[in-house]
Amino acid sequence: MSNHLNINWSDAINKTAKGINDYDLGKVLEISEDYVVTERGSTDKDTFVLPKIISSEFDGSTLRFNLSKEDSNKYKQ
Repeated sequence: MSNHLNINWSDAINKTAKGINDYDLGKVLEISEDYVVTERGSTDKDTFVLPKIISSEFDGSTLRFNLSKEDSNKYKQ
């Protein structure tokens, strides 16, 4: 699964992560074989651990996920 969508995952580190309807998932902090870790906020931080399988595209500045605001809570740490 590490080559989902042929994304060069290392290029996505420190880039913006967005869900459906531009829902803010923060900035990409870390990438493992199957997951992308993002962090949102400056004081009250939210961390998300998102499966790569739900990613939809990476345009060089934004990594997009097929994830709604309503469904994002199940990936929040």
